[in-house]
Amino acid sequence: MARKEVIMDSATDSVSFTSIVAGVVLVLVGVLSYVLSDFASMTALIPAFFGFVFIVLGVVARATGASRPAILSIAVLAVLGIGGSLRGVPDIVALVTGGSPESTIGAVSQAAMIVISLFLLISVFRFFRDS
Repeated sequence: MARKEVIMDSATDSVSFTSIVAGVVLVLVGVLSYVLSDFASMTALIPAFFGFVFIVLGVVARATGASRPAILSIAVLAVLGIGGSLRGVPDIVALVTGGSPESTIGAVSQAAMIVISLFLLISVFRFFRDS
């Protein structure tokens, strides 16, 4: 029994740390997008809002006995992040293939949101698979 608790603590720490780091990166992406777009649109801050929530959930997962609900919340938020950013896939494809996206900053921001959210989702799946 003690061995399983150690494994779960290690897995919880891994997911919570990943969530915190991903959150910090998303906050930076959101703030940079907002600044680089000359403060034109508050929607550029959406990754920052997601990032803040990922940080909070990572801290909650690490610091409380409610790690499983917090980690499940990370997965739900990651799915929402992926789903909300999918509309930017044509711009991302245009950017990668040398085309002209509607907004380069938007395309990069949405690509970062998809990749980081997908990475978090995989991390959560591994947590639940191994625990």
